[in-house]
This record gives sequence, structure tokens and C-alpha cells, in this order.
Amino acid sequence: MEHTVDYAPATGVLSGIWLLVAIPMVSSAILLLLGKRADKWGHWLGVLSVAASFVLGLIFFIKLGGLAADQRSAELSLFDFIDVGSLKVDFGLLFDPLAGVFVLLITGVGSLIHLYAVGYMDHDPGRRRFFAYFNLFVAAMLLLVLGNNYVMLYFGWEGVGVASYLLISFWYTRPSAATAGKKAFLMNRVGDAGLAIGVFLMFTTLGSTQYADVFSGVSSLSATTVLILGLLLLLGACGKSGQFPLQAWLPDAMEGPTPVSALIHAATMVTAGVYLIARSNPIFTANETLQLVVVSVGALTLLIGCIIGAAKDDIKRVLAWSTVSQIGYMFLGVGLGGAAYGLAIVHLLAHGFFKANMFLGAGSVMHGMNDQVDIRRFGGLSKYMRITWLTFATGWLAIIGIPPLSGFFSKEPIIAAAFELETTWQAWVFGSAALVGAGLTAFYMTRLFVLTFHGPERYTEEIKHPHESPAIMTIPLILLAIGSIGAGWVMSTSVPEWLSPVFGAEQAEAHGVLSHNMITILSLVVTVLGAGLAWALFRKGTALEPQPAGIVVTAARRNLYTDAINEAVFERPGIYLTRALVYLDGKGIDGLVNGLAAGVGGGSGRLRRLQTGFVRSYALSMLTGAMLVVGAFLAIQLGWLA
Repeated sequence: MEHTVDYAPATGVLSGIWLLVAIPMVSSAILLLLGKRADKWGHWLGVLSVAASFVLGLIFFIKLGGLAADQRSAELSLFDFIDVGSLKVDFGLLFDPLAGVFVLLITGVGSLIHLYAVGYMDHDPGRRRFFAYFNLFVAAMLLLVLGNNYVMLYFGWEGVGVASYLLISFWYTRPSAATAGKKAFLMNRVGDAGLAIGVFLMFTTLGSTQYADVFSGVSSLSATTVLILGLLLLLGACGKSGQFPLQAWLPDAMEGPTPVSALIHAATMVTAGVYLIARSNPIFTANETLQLVVVSVGALTLLIGCIIGAAKDDIKRVLAWSTVSQIGYMFLGVGLGGAAYGLAIVHLLAHGFFKANMFLGAGSVMHGMNDQVDIRRFGGLSKYMRITWLTFATGWLAIIGIPPLSGFFSKEPIIAAAFELETTWQAWVFGSAALVGAGLTAFYMTRLFVLTFHGPERYTEEIKHPHESPAIMTIPLILLAIGSIGAGWVMSTSVPEWLSPVFGAEQAEAHGVLSHNMITILSLVVTVLGAGLAWALFRKGTALEPQPAGIVVTAARRNLYTDAINEAVFERPGIYLTRALVYLDGKGIDGLVNGLAAGVGGGSGRLRRLQTGFVRSYALSMLTGAMLVVGAFLAIQLGWLA
């Protein structure tokens, strides 16, 4: 497969791509520096700054589309960031077809989430600070996807990590929120370390971190080096995208305000890992073992997310585990390589619409239900929240893959591509995993939808008047619902071709173990069966308290014991090791140093007592010494010491 690695310099309108990052970054700085003086209007500045970046991104996108396919790139070098010896890092940006679609997703969906947040955070005294962090997050994410080298990507990567910590723990007075923020930050550091070491390895082996230089030099690396480099990048991707084994932080991130959940889980942070692998496609396609690892991670994670999501009762946590699962489909796609790269990006874009729609819909439900999150205590809300119900329904139908909504056009092709793997056992294993995931997705998302909006009313007495959200919150829901309906077909017919300069021309259609029509039929059958089973089980409501369950359900309620495993394998040994090192440092190293100092101090103190300052004492000392010397000589002469 041919890859475009020569990027044209940015000229004309495209020379202003730096504004995409600068506008939300400056807005964030203004809101933080002005403090309370910006409380009355700061939230609108936050909304307008992201909307301005969206308008600019759309202009740049249209401009790029007017160029020939092999010329669709604009690289802007701002200044030399690092120039030390042979290490030269450019502070530059790259706007190409891949960056363009991510910019529109981040700023477009991000603008709607910002608008929604104006109403959602209306009574929060920290709203201005919230929008400052929100803008910082968007600016960091834009730098991540627009950087023209891995160092710039890493800067955005770390910026997203810091901003996500600030947003997840925004209500830091709540212990659960503070803990969730720290958990997200620390688990991401594990992945970040892998990415950092990968960047070091690039420079060591290829002498550069620029995309063009790295991609051109991959063919000169040994298979082992490519495998190690790809695994390090994959570790970073798993951390940011919440993939196995670093997925535990993602559901806990629900402790932040709902707009944070929508922004992190739909359009930005969790897609960073997919972007990293997609951007690094020449590295991953150069090693089949590496691709197999990516596919395995994606298939395993999508099943983990589905199984756990089916056992959760918190509306936001169900959606969070759904995100873990859907990102797994995207990893499966980018791991398959070839034309599946474009399919993964299509699903990523479609997911941005329907998942943001459902997260904001969950926030709308919470807004009308006094912040209740337990779906066992909802029911019958469709007649009180008509707009939220209708818009949430489009997201539900889209994610489970009912035609003609977006999820059908984005997820089903990935399932088909999995069945087209060249090795028969791989085709059956990974294709079946994706197919089973589709059925489980239909089951737990239908359970969520039915228990929330249908069946008998089960909410507690303090919820006296369930009500619809204000227009400033429902308008973004309507717009996202429209995207959930129509975006899939539009993008599936145009995005893969648009991305061909990045991923190469589409390969000839492969012949899998099953025909494409058969896979489509099977996907719809398992989807209908999963949704029908959930409807039959939960249309009359559910028990208000957890009931005794079998091994699988119990394990799912406990996150398949992944948290317990992390605690047993990493957390507790880490705590004990830290305690041992602290004891060794305090009692051993510090004890030795302090003991030596105490010995010297004590000895000198005792010797100091001999210096009395009296002449008679010194004369007596001299006489005693002289007598000892004379006595020693006499003893030698008399042979007493012989």
C-alpha cells in the first residue's frame, strides 16, 4: 500500500490553521486570568471560541477538498521547538484529510456540548472555571490531531490528560470525583509512558520524530524494532482510549459533570488512541504480528464492555462501558488494516454523534429527575420528556445498528471486514466476537432505553415532577439526533475515499468465510434477538434492588474483577513496595547518615570536655603524658616489654 509522506507547505487560507488551536487556548487563558470578573459572560466566550474554531475548520476543510487528492495536505512550521545536536523538533501543524475530519468532529460536536453545558451548569458557581477547562481540553485535543510530528502529538496528548483530570474531578469536594480524577490521571500515565518511550525509540532508530521522516524510514527498520515500536504506541493508545488492560478509569470518569462525559466519551479523548494508530498506519501495517495484537485488543475489549454494560444500573456507567465496547470496534477496524482504516474512522465519526446524543440525553434525564442515575428507579419518562425520549431513541437505534441509522453503516462493515481476514481461524474468531458484541450491544442498550423511558414509573417520592429540559439543552440533542440518523450513510460513502491519501487506495474486495450479504443478515438477526430479549425481560420494569445472580452477572457487576486484579497485582504490591522503600530510606539510609552524624557529634562533645580552659589541668595532662613516655622507655630498657 502506498502512503503519502510528503506534505505540501501551508499557503493562502490554510496558513491560518494555527488559529484552530490558538482561539480556544486564548479563551481558556482569559477565563482563568480574569477570574470572577468573567463569571457573567465567560461561558458564552467558551461557546463562541469553539464555534469559531469549527467555522474555521470547515473553511479549511472545504479549501482542502478543492485540491487534487495527492495534494490534500498543508504543513505549517511555526518555529524550531528543539534544536540540540542531532535532535531537531519542529513546532508545526499538519492539516490533511485525517486531521480535517477530526477537527470537524472535535469542534462541531464540541460546540453542541458547550452549548448544552451553558444550561446544564447554569446554577453551578464554578461555571466560568468549568468552561476554561473545557476550552483547554479542546485546544489540547486539536493540538494532538494537528501536530506534524510525534512530539507535538505528545504535547497535545499530555494536555488532554491534564484537562481531563481537571474536568473529571471538577467537583473535587466530592471524594468520589477526586478519586476518579486521580485514577484517570494515573492509569493514563501508564499508557503515556509507553508513548514517550516509543517517541524516544523513533529518534534513536530513525533520527527524527517528524511524520514524513518516520513513515519513510519504517521500511529500514527490523521486524523486531517495528514490533516494539508499535507495541509502545499501542500501550499509549490503550491508555487514552480505555482499552484492555487500561480500561478501568473510563467508567469512573462519569463522576464529572455530564457534558464532560459527553466530550470525553464521544468526540475527543477516547478517540485519541484510534487517531494515534490511524496516523501511524505505516508502522502498524508493516508488521502482521502487530496488527494481530491490535485486533485482539479490540475484540477482547468490545466483549468486556458489552458484558459489563449489561449488568450496570447507573445510566452514565452503562453508556461509559458502551464507549469502551464501541472503541473496541474501532481498534478492531484499524487493526485489520487496508480499507478497514477508513471504516474505523467512519464508525468513530458516527459514534461521535450518537454517543454524544445519548450522554447529553442522560444528562437531560438527570436534570428532570433531581440527578437520579439509577435506571431501576426511572420508567415511564417518555410522556414527560418527549424530546429527550425521541432523540435518545435515535441514538439507541443507531448504536445497535438498525438501518438506516448511522451505526448500521459504520459498525456492520467492520464486522464484515473481520470475517474477511486471510487466516480462517482469525476470521471466525474475530468475526464471531464482533457479531456477538453486536447482539450484546442491542441487549444492554435496549435494557437501558426501556427501563428509562418505558414501563411503570418506579422513581422515588422526592421526584415529584419529572420534566423536560430547557431549549438550550434540547436543541443540541435534536441536532445530534439528526446526525445519528443520517451521518452514517453520508460518511460511509465519502469518508473512505476522502482518507485515501492517508491510508492508500482501497484494496480489492476480499473473500471471507461468509458472504457480505450473509453477514448483514446475521448482524440484523442477532441485533433483533438481543433487543427483543431485553424488551421482553424489562418492559414491565425490574427489581429496585440487586438480586442474587449467576457467576457471569456477578462478575459483570464487579467489572469482571479487573479492578480487583489491578489492585492485587499492581496497587497493593506498589503500596507495600513504597512502604518498604520508605522504611529502608528512613531507617536504613537516613539511619546510617544520621547515626554517623550523631557519632561524630557525640564524640566531639566528649572530647570537648577535655578542653577546660584551666592552665593547671593542661600542666597536669602534660606531666601525665611525660611520665607515661618515660615509663615506657624504662620498661623497654629493662626488658619488661620484650
